[in-house]
Amino acid sequence: MAGRIIFIHGPSSSGKSTLGKALQQAIEAPFWRWSIDHLRDASVLPSDRIRAGEFLWSEMRAPFFDGFHRSVAAFAEAGNDLILEHILDTPGWADELKARLAPFDVLFVGVHCDPAELRRREIARGDRPLGSAEKDFETVHVGRVYDIEVDGRSSVAENVRAVLERWRSGERRSEFAGRGR
Repeated sequence: MAGRIIFIHGPSSSGKSTLGKALQQAIEAPFWRWSIDHLRDASVLPSDRIRAGEFLWSEMRAPFFDGFHRSVAAFAEAGNDLILEHILDTPGWADELKARLAPFDVLFVGVHCDPAELRRREIARGDRPLGSAEKDFETVHVGRVYDIEVDGRSSVAENVRAVLERWRSGERRSEFAGRGR
């Protein structure tokens, strides 16, 4: 059986991981959480050497994300249900993922958060380049069509309840709709 995907999308620091963790605890099936942050935090990337200038992230970025996108489809193809936390911040990624994820049931969730709160969270986290969340705010939702949209400042329990209600309804209207159904 092909895996199912809840794709959580929004600016950096908008609450994607918080929502993903809470969804994983509340949903009735064993969903894996998958994101770039997991790879970064597990020291998969040679981050110290990138920071030291030994390796250029600009040269590594495209193949890294190509592999990440392929991994999402591979995990789902193997039958794993996924909560994907990702930012479509590069031209072409949305079309690439729509093609790769076409065989799967995908619920596309937009997480919104105002710029002042994004800034506050980004500063508190201290693990992102300052200003990246606000840049994301200006661009990542443009042209996106979601199955459901939530506010990252709202109660996590409220957002989980809304996402699970839409997930369980089987209703899909996003730009990923009609795929894998």
